[in-house]
Amino acid sequence: MAWEVLSAIGTIAFAVSGAIIAMEEEYDIFGVYLLGVVTAFGGGAIRNLLIGVPVSALWEQEFMFQLAFVSITIVFLFPHKLLGHWNRWGYFFDAIGLSAFAVQGAIYAVELELPLFAVIVAAVLTGSGGGIIRDMLAGRKPLVLKSEIYAVWAALAGLFISFDSANTDLMLYSLFVFITILRILSYTFKWRLPARKIHMT
Repeated sequence: MAWEVLSAIGTIAFAVSGAIIAMEEEYDIFGVYLLGVVTAFGGGAIRNLLIGVPVSALWEQEFMFQLAFVSITIVFLFPHKLLGHWNRWGYFFDAIGLSAFAVQGAIYAVELELPLFAVIVAAVLTGSGGGIIRDMLAGRKPLVLKSEIYAVWAALAGLFISFDSANTDLMLYSLFVFITILRILSYTFKWRLPARKIHMT
């Protein structure tokens, strides 16, 4: 049950995120739908490629595609004044998508009986893969590649699940909320990972 719910939450959150960024970049309606769908399903596609699941499995998620299209349509028709506050709420949607898909990706890998490292990779790629593709298509530096803490939270979700620390629906939902809060806090208080900059002479 948790897998389906988290899939739906992540799909909606990332579809909205992709659509909003497409409109910020002044894409036409086709570009808005394309970026929204790619953001919602890109992470799952990358994960499937790396863990050996046919990418075609994505096309079996008809209901998720319907959710994505409805979400994108609502955002596209939203009043411009409300969309103007996206900078305030955009990271909230992104945090929800990251957390939901990280937990979902880790669950998927555990069900396939993959080793610890593969579970963590599945969580990171599912949680951040769609956002990476979104940012690259929009001509932006992917969040996951910045010093800002982002993919670390997805890896943490994978670690919890791989050690069977979240083995009930209630615990999985709690982990989802916990990772979401950590991501929001890291953005709000500008928590950073160590980084080095090379000055060319």
